[in-house]
Amino acid sequence: MRVDLNSDLGESFGRWVLGDDDAMLDLVTSANVACGFHAGDPSTLRRTCAKAAGSGVVVGAQVSYRDLAGFGRRFIDVEPGQLADDIIYQIGALDGMCRVNGTSVRYVKPHGALYNTAVHHEAQAAAIVAAVRAYDPSLPVLGLPGSALLRAAEAAGLRTVREFFVDRGYTPEATLVPRSQPGALLHDPEEVTARLLRMIDDGVVTAVDGTDVRVSAESACVHGDSPGAVAMATAVRAGLDRSGVVLAPFAGERAG
Repeated sequence: MRVDLNSDLGESFGRWVLGDDDAMLDLVTSANVACGFHAGDPSTLRRTCAKAAGSGVVVGAQVSYRDLAGFGRRFIDVEPGQLADDIIYQIGALDGMCRVNGTSVRYVKPHGALYNTAVHHEAQAAAIVAAVRAYDPSLPVLGLPGSALLRAAEAAGLRTVREFFVDRGYTPEATLVPRSQPGALLHDPEEVTARLLRMIDDGVVTAVDGTDVRVSAESACVHGDSPGAVAMATAVRAGLDRSGVVLAPFAGERAG
């Protein structure tokens, strides 16, 4: 069994440092790097891409609404054409930072509110897909299983990659529990590792109401900005190693 381990990185801005990107890049196989719209200043993005390239970690563009103040976690009713342009702009900006470090953007993942909106919002999901097709139709799209985003991407001929959230609660409908509600975030490294292994082995996860829901994914996300993120990612990686799961990026082999 092979699985990708990804994390949201490059989210510091100026003097404000968020997470320990260097430590996380020693643990994950793919990095969802901010593109400047929800977080990440140019110097942070360049450093993150350089470290990823040096560590053999695949870089993906984590595109967002234009919402620095809200960290991209607020829904914006943006016109689809404008949203597509915003996403093309973000992919291109991060790809430039990758290229000066000998790598390139290898996939696209929406961030925050845009990710959750694209689960059901057909027009915004289509805008994300249109942007990826226009920029580079060989780029995979990472998203929630069963989402409008992955349906639209598949219909457009793009490669789709299903994602599981190691440290987030699930609803009985197999969507993420909103951050404003109890059970949205999980903090116990051993608990989240066991959840991930159960998803890999059995294709199920226990929802916030105690029921089991079907979930199948190729990539697992452990958030890099949460307290204890490095300890959690360390535990998850160790648990996967003990269980004989091979860690490998879905978007290509590690460069190192």
